[in-house]
Amino acid sequence: MTDSDILYGLKIAKKYNVATACVKPYLVPMAKKELEGSGVLVCPVIGFPHGNSTTIIKVLEAEAAAQAGGKEIDMVINIGKVLGGDWEYVTEEIRLINKAVQRHGAILKVIFENDFLQEDHIVRLCEICSDLDVAFVKTSTGYGFVKQPDGLYSYNGATVPHMKLMRKHSKPSVQVKGAGCIRTLDDLLHVMSLGITRIGATATVNMLEEARKRGITDEPTTVSFKPIQEGGISSY
Repeated sequence: MTDSDILYGLKIAKKYNVATACVKPYLVPMAKKELEGSGVLVCPVIGFPHGNSTTIIKVLEAEAAAQAGGKEIDMVINIGKVLGGDWEYVTEEIRLINKAVQRHGAILKVIFENDFLQEDHIVRLCEICSDLDVAFVKTSTGYGFVKQPDGLYSYNGATVPHMKLMRKHSKPSVQVKGAGCIRTLDDLLHVMSLGITRIGATATVNMLEEARKRGITDEPTTVSFKPIQEGGISSY
């Protein structure tokens, strides 16, 4: 994405008063300036989307992003370390980054990239993040395409079973963010019903304009939705 693409996205974020605008770290100052006067926070991404930087670099990147004005920091775990069962490394990295961003008045979202993981990995990560009091656990980056035995790459992103699992195994104070393949208002309403309090999406305009058409406002509203099929990725 070019800087012009980001500027366009920031205008959408401001118009629809979303929670945060996720940006590349070098764009935090620009995003902060463009969103000035709105309630939209700046959310830089760290070690994104691969998660393979050294811990010290992730800490420095997170600190710099928070100092520049990032209020919510989305950080990708070291996926290879999780798959290899090096839980001491994984825990210490999350702990150090969480401590660093909190020191600068920001909060941390820990991205798991569930497509690469088994359920026991996800449960363990939720337990670690709960013990460390991170603000959010997050399903995916939106970029984690996994090579299949037939050589093709596929991506599920935020699935219903994984979001249920994350909500179940995270303590109440740890929120869950779904990202990747949540593209319609029905998808949004369904994941909200599971206890998901934040989603990352590029389909902001389509979802919120559809919400307006259905009469959803800031006031409590009763609505129906088409559930996501748990056995697959529904309409994605």
